[in-house]
Amino acid sequence: MWEYTDKVKEHFVNPKNVGEIDDASGVGEVGSLACGDALKLMIKIDDQGRIADAKFQTFGCASAIASSSALTEMIKGMTIEQAENLTNKDIAEYLGGLPKEKMHCSVMGEQALQAAIRNFRGQAPLPQAEGEIICQCFGVTDQEIRRVASENNLHTVEEITNYTKAGGGCGDCVDKIQQILDELWTSGALAAKVQAPPQAEPKKKLTNIQKMRLVEETLEREVRPALKQDGGDIELIDIDGDKVLVSLRGMCSSCAASQATLSQFVQAKLREFVTDELVVEEVKA
Repeated sequence: MWEYTDKVKEHFVNPKNVGEIDDASGVGEVGSLACGDALKLMIKIDDQGRIADAKFQTFGCASAIASSSALTEMIKGMTIEQAENLTNKDIAEYLGGLPKEKMHCSVMGEQALQAAIRNFRGQAPLPQAEGEIICQCFGVTDQEIRRVASENNLHTVEEITNYTKAGGGCGDCVDKIQQILDELWTSGALAAKVQAPPQAEPKKKLTNIQKMRLVEETLEREVRPALKQDGGDIELIDIDGDKVLVSLRGMCSSCAASQATLSQFVQAKLREFVTDELVVEEVKA
């Protein structure tokens, strides 16, 4: 189950600055409904060059709403130059931290702010697909993967998925993401700055009975409570070797980001608490 700080809960339950600014000085829009998260940020600049007001409209989970709300509170009163230096890590720290699976929500906030500032300055928006698109499911490019990895010291594909969603859909891009990370962290300067974290020891081989019990316990303890918070649920259908067959229920069954939920959350939890070899597949009712 995801652990949310009190500040995340407060900004989700009582979000600040929701709405529109009719005469906004700058507007930034990122994400898309098809990918499950979208954010529109509006800023109003006063005569002193400070952000006098900021409002947002968002479609997404609790972390997306909380991150957007926190962002608007943080930037009000800042100069454009100060706001330009704000990063996704600042947003997450302001909220007291975010679950690692939800860090992409803070990244979306940073991207929306940069887009709004460019709009205020009369600059053309950055191309949606700047660079080579690596993840076709979520439209994430190689440049975005490199930027997020270097800024947040990310070394694994799972971390990239947590921050950008890349690799969280069909999974066809996983090898390409790993190749980008290998090139990034073995390219001299970056490799000298940060040493890659040690690899975790492989988990011991489980018997079929042990595997089944651990899968059931993990779904009940780690997965179902989180899905139920968003009006969804999950049912274990069968376990065939390392293949876990499940069926999504409630809101999850019709969610546009259901495949990302399965791979990025459900499969990640099962691999964390059971074994790294597990693959989750959905069985349609």
